Amino acid sequence: MNIQIYALKRDFDVQKAERYFRERRIPYQFVDLSRKGMGLKELEAVRRQVGLEAMVRLSNKDWESHYVAQLADAQAALEKLRDNPKLLRLPIVRNGAQATVGYQPDVWALWR
Repeated sequence: MNIQIYALKRDFDVQKAERYFRERRIPYQFVDLSRKGMGLKELEAVRRQVGLEAMVRLSNKDWESHYVAQLADAQAALEKLRDNPKLLRLPIVRNGAQATVGYQPDVWALWR
């Protein structure tokens, strides 16, 4: 397994995801989106797995996230997410071509 955890900061779900892999002695790579963002190809791979709406963090206060989730052009939406990683629902966990968004230990258990 080649696990990558993409996140902006160490919030509660990110900490739970890291603890999940650490407790099972599964090596992972943490990618800080504030330093190194995701490329369009990586975002596209995640979109194919989970869908665009699942990737966007919908907040009552943030009109921009609702705008991105409703964009008809997926490429424009991915570019907006690349430029504004705070709009992403995190953590994004990838294992090769497989990907999840948020804390999903049931899915990660199937990756073995």
